[in-house]
Amino acid sequence: MAKKVINIIGARQNNLKNISLKIPKNIITIFTGVSGSGKSSLVFETIGAEAQRQVNETQSSFVRNRLLHFGVADVDKIEHLNVPVIINQKKLGGNARSTVGTATDIYASLRLLYSRMGSPFVGYSNVFSFNNPQGMCPKCEGLGYVNEINVNRLFDKNKSLNEGAILFPTFQPGGYRWLRYVNSGYFDNDKPLREFNKDEWKTLLYSEEHKPKAPLKDWGKTMKYIGVIPRVQNDFLKKESKEHNLRKKDIKRVVSTAPCPDCNGKRLNNEILSCKIDGKSIADCSSLPIDELLTFIQTLLPSPYETIINELIKKLQNLITIGLQYLTLDRATSTLSGGESQRIKMVRHLGNSLEDLLYIFDEPSIGLHPKDLENISHIFQEIKKKGNTVLIIEHDPDLIKIADYIVDLGPLSGIHGGNIIYQGTFQELRHAEGKTSEYFSQRRVCNKNPRSAVGYYKLEEANLHNLQQITVEIPKQVLTIVTGVAGSGKSTLISKVFPEKYPEAKIIDQSPIGGSSRSNLLTYLDLSNTIRNLFAKVNHVTNKLFSSNSLGACPNCKGHGIEKIDLAFMDDIEAPCEVCKGSGFSPEVLNYQFKKKSIVDVLNLTTLEAKDFFREHDFSSGFDLLIELGLDYLTLGQRLNSFSGGERQRLKLTKEITDAHNLLILDEPSTGLHPSDTKMLINLLNKLVNRQNTLVVIEHNMDIISQADWIIDMGPGPGKYGGKIIFEGTVRQLLDNSKSLTAKYLREHLQN
Repeated sequence: MAKKVINIIGARQNNLKNISLKIPKNIITIFTGVSGSGKSSLVFETIGAEAQRQVNETQSSFVRNRLLHFGVADVDKIEHLNVPVIINQKKLGGNARSTVGTATDIYASLRLLYSRMGSPFVGYSNVFSFNNPQGMCPKCEGLGYVNEINVNRLFDKNKSLNEGAILFPTFQPGGYRWLRYVNSGYFDNDKPLREFNKDEWKTLLYSEEHKPKAPLKDWGKTMKYIGVIPRVQNDFLKKESKEHNLRKKDIKRVVSTAPCPDCNGKRLNNEILSCKIDGKSIADCSSLPIDELLTFIQTLLPSPYETIINELIKKLQNLITIGLQYLTLDRATSTLSGGESQRIKMVRHLGNSLEDLLYIFDEPSIGLHPKDLENISHIFQEIKKKGNTVLIIEHDPDLIKIADYIVDLGPLSGIHGGNIIYQGTFQELRHAEGKTSEYFSQRRVCNKNPRSAVGYYKLEEANLHNLQQITVEIPKQVLTIVTGVAGSGKSTLISKVFPEKYPEAKIIDQSPIGGSSRSNLLTYLDLSNTIRNLFAKVNHVTNKLFSSNSLGACPNCKGHGIEKIDLAFMDDIEAPCEVCKGSGFSPEVLNYQFKKKSIVDVLNLTTLEAKDFFREHDFSSGFDLLIELGLDYLTLGQRLNSFSGGERQRLKLTKEITDAHNLLILDEPSTGLHPSDTKMLINLLNKLVNRQNTLVVIEHNMDIISQADWIIDMGPGPGKYGGKIIFEGTVRQLLDNSKSLTAKYLREHLQN
């Protein structure tokens, strides 16, 4: 019987070169290739999008409006698709009520157990929910925290009301809210707040709503007085208020969150918390690390409620298998990393009995130590054993090795990618062509001549989160790599505690880059005006014509490049603007050219192409660093909000390269990098250190760890099992260490 395959014919999404291929079903296929080679275009935007579209078409229009959409794939045909399960790196996020417990459905099972087994009986399953009015703490409404206004940040007590003592928009002199206080008749408006007596201060801050007895003549007939604190709470802090989103930055400045004083952060009311199993309330269980909770639940057997208990045990065991035993059920999903979010999504599928599905994963190795990768590899094997097809986009060498089949795309990125370089087994990959096979055929070496420190940054008794009174010295003007299993305390130590003591530290992370939704690579490089001026000078017109935010904007889509189409009962869809074909520019603007290219042609150039196109101009050297950092495939017009975390971090790094004597902190800069690009990153890090900068890098990548001058290894495990320094020293000293898990995997890495 012929092997089952997914048959793709004529894929042209983004940079794909009209490729056709057959992907074997019911095995693990890993897609490799440099960044921008076309992996996501093939796996997510072609295979995943088409599979999802076909599934969606089987549903009613009501259901379709609520399903995932990935657009329409540019492909002739795909045959023999399965129902897809798409698991990407996108953080779970969610609102303040979304927790690990609710995201995994474990909390629902726990609620059911407490409604049956808890004593005294307080109600059925639903009342144990902090989203239920009968169960939630009335003070914090089930959030577990309250917003507190910092009076010292809201007022300048050295000023009077007339001088602007209330430090919040609309309360400044002349502001319409300010008028309520100066016309109330309660205060001497020229007296500094520090001279107010207790009654005046109480009236200004906390007074309940009422009509003043003797207001000034400008007081309106229907107006009422209310203290500044309740006014700010009512008008700005409630999410449904009109001004909440407008004033987020100002709110953040004057408001801090604190555990709810009534429930101590447990989210539930006293009646619900009185219901216990073996002395523990449901909130007590939710605050335990997963492995401790499992131990507690196992002690409840034998029991008449064995079915519920066994279901709970199975779900908790799945979280441990995936390496998340250090999390608690009450942990907000918004605080999880991308890697943790992706693994939480995986857990949902471990417990089901569905077969013959198509699972698609996007770099599941991100944020994981090689030890954690062993756990995740086991999960892929379990999913495969059920008869499912697993497709994974991946750069990590250890994960690539578990593939039954490999599809390598390239040879390079952008327009130089989009072809299939290799298809076959991992064993045969070493003898193929391309950057992936080249990497696996190379001998690996470690840093045998580390730099010496010129002094130390010292931390003493660090104890935030799971850190266990850590004292550590970080050497100056060398490349220090901080490593350890996920959850061991690396980010807490380096990104939180360290900058508090040494505020001069610059943290170069993967957070979004500021700017408007229209900001692109050119604006980030401060080259937009330069390019517009070149066009304006050659064509003898104003440079405003070459901005899609100004005179050059397409009149139909106002420069956005897209328009929404209302399909009545079906989904609204976004389509390229018919007038400008998605460019955002008025068609007339395209008649103006520079070196035979329009402004749109220039914005579609990759950084590598732009370097050549503008070679006669001084600013072309600005593209060198991007090329050096493996970002040669990015186009000049690519929007900043479309960049991945790793791309954003490397982009920020380009701003630091010319500086010296800085203290720089990087969190996993290898994220999303092909091993061949990692070599370029290492060269750049060394350049920075050679300029007498101090680099502290949180990293799991063995190629980068092997080139460190100094290594700090944390662990031994995650959460409460971590928070200690396992090792400090050079790479060679680490290789001789018998306790460190990092040492074990580094030895294996260098031997391969």
